[in-house]
Amino acid sequence: MKKELVIVLDFGGQYNQLVARRVRECNVYCEIYSYKTDIEKIKEMNPKGIILTGGPNSCYEPDSPTYSEELFKLGIPVLGLCYGAQLMSHVLGGKVERADVREYGKTEVIIDKKDSKVFEGVSETTTCWMSHFDYISKIAPGFEITAHTADCPVAAAENAAEKLYAIQFHPEVLHTVEGTKMINNFVKNVCECAGDWKMDAFVENTIAEIREKVGNGRVLLALSGGG
Repeated sequence: MKKELVIVLDFGGQYNQLVARRVRECNVYCEIYSYKTDIEKIKEMNPKGIILTGGPNSCYEPDSPTYSEELFKLGIPVLGLCYGAQLMSHVLGGKVERADVREYGKTEVIIDKKDSKVFEGVSETTTCWMSHFDYISKIAPGFEITAHTADCPVAAAENAAEKLYAIQFHPEVLHTVEGTKMINNFVKNVCECAGDWKMDAFVENTIAEIREKVGNGRVLLALSGGG
């Protein structure tokens, strides 16, 4: 049985492993790839959804990590987080600028679109973790603003028809009180994942695959800890 896959495209953010972990906690299989991954490879993998991570750059600088507009035209749902949200807006014709006020830390976010698929069951005012210098000053054509804060006019925006979702804050960190719910909403409500994958089954299958390759030989495995 081919398992459902959500891929995380890594733009150099500090929370990227956490993003993948949150998706797996929704019982959906997830893998992380560099933003340099070719569009043809992504098509081949046929993911149910794509998540763009945060990152330390400004998307409007010429040498910043980017991705082609084609990614957003595949018909695959895309969720952009922080830098990923700005990049989505920038590539699709919106505007991203340096903010007068840097938002960092726990911030009250007001949900403007209560029936948004990603905000289903989320409180009208919810505490989220912000960490950004830039902000989306103009949303891309076809998008609508779905959440804001006192200092950030676009805390979230979406083009529901194209299944494109931009979130300026970090739902993957625990400081965002209802963040796990938002990620679960994306993978279940938008990507329509069944959520029938289990981590323990993954471990068993992987061990079985290694045994098959190695036979009676020994394996030396170097593993980093704590991440």
